[in-house]
Amino acid sequence: QIVLCKGYNDGKELDRTIADLEKFIPNIVSCSVVPAGMTKFRDNLAKLEPFYPNEILHVIHQIELWQQHMLYAYDTRFVYASDEWYLKAGVPLPNDDNYEGYYQLDNGVGMVRLLQTEVMEYLTTLPPTACSRKRTISLATGTLVANELQNIVQMITDRFETLQVTVYPVVNEFFGEEITVAGLLTGQDLRKQLSDKALGEELLLPDVMLRSGEDVFLDDVHVSELEKALQARIRIVQSTGSAFVNAILGK
Repeated sequence: QIVLCKGYNDGKELDRTIADLEKFIPNIVSCSVVPAGMTKFRDNLAKLEPFYPNEILHVIHQIELWQQHMLYAYDTRFVYASDEWYLKAGVPLPNDDNYEGYYQLDNGVGMVRLLQTEVMEYLTTLPPTACSRKRTISLATGTLVANELQNIVQMITDRFETLQVTVYPVVNEFFGEEITVAGLLTGQDLRKQLSDKALGEELLLPDVMLRSGEDVFLDDVHVSELEKALQARIRIVQSTGSAFVNAILGK
């Protein structure tokens, strides 16, 4: 994983890094390029600045040029831009085939596209009667993927008209608004920003919000505490298309 820091290892330095890694193909199967996450807790740390939209477009173009070269030379794209680049620039995500098996999924590369693909495929296996009763629920996620998640939810509600689903984007006040991914949201931000919202029968939250193997958010708030504060039932959802659809359907 290449963590790109503006003014430090971008531009020509990124070219040099990828060229250096190229020498190790096929012993290195793939690499990802992700933007450095900047929390508000940066006292006495090196100065970092966010990438602006025009700079993000340049990074994407730079990586895509390398992909063309790698594809020609090694029959693999090798280097991939994380979803965050595309979502922040407001440009379409690559097609499913471009991720070549999703080697870099854990680094945030292709997560949105894979979820979309899995949801579409799973919906084709379900009969129209899979959700026959009226069901009103809500989802909460980070601001980065809220629009894309809304589009995925729309695919499901178009198929089952008895469903009413509201997607709530939650701003990360704990770590700072520059942190936009769902996996770094805290219990206190969820509590504060959802307390006056209509949550319906259930509030669905992705499992990436919790510490691995626990029912605790990063700020030590337990799921049961959040349920009590919001007066709502919470369902934790695994990050697969079938699990996402089933959770929305109430299975």
